[in-house]
Amino acid sequence: MRVYVPLTIPGLAEAHKTGEIGPGPLTAYAVTPALREWYVSDDLEELEYAALNRAAAASLRSLAGDPDVPRRRVVVAVDVPDGAATADPAAGLGAASLGEVRIATAVPLEKAASVHVDSGEAEGDVAAAADALGAADHGDDDAQFIVDGAEDHELLWYGVQEIPGLVG
Repeated sequence: MRVYVPLTIPGLAEAHKTGEIGPGPLTAYAVTPALREWYVSDDLEELEYAALNRAAAASLRSLAGDPDVPRRRVVVAVDVPDGAATADPAAGLGAASLGEVRIATAVPLEKAASVHVDSGEAEGDVAAAADALGAADHGDDDAQFIVDGAEDHELLWYGVQEIPGLVG
């Protein structure tokens, strides 16, 4: 099963240093029944893209909680055994938990398929979105517009062998 783990640049650096994403339990995003129902698509590629975007939003939340880290969203696509990632069926279709899964243990970085990171050009918009996230959560439409601006930036695809250049 392919899951998308939200990180930050320091989190990716730590995973590179230790050889694993963790410790567990980890929150990740995947194509869950709730995500399928919300997205209303049978196209697996589109559904995986939606899960990737959910992970990017979670990465933004991590950035909002730590103003000292580089303002670039990071998502690692990892293949885990079926059953290793479990969705909470009680979460239903709540917007905050769509596609969310839990992985009980750390995941070896060697299981990563790719890494997705904002370009340097996105940093200003991502920084503004991280700063505006709290207000957006409280219904401020102007702040939500700023948060949505970060989502306009596509994450760039990197091979796992490129991690040293991303964190160095």
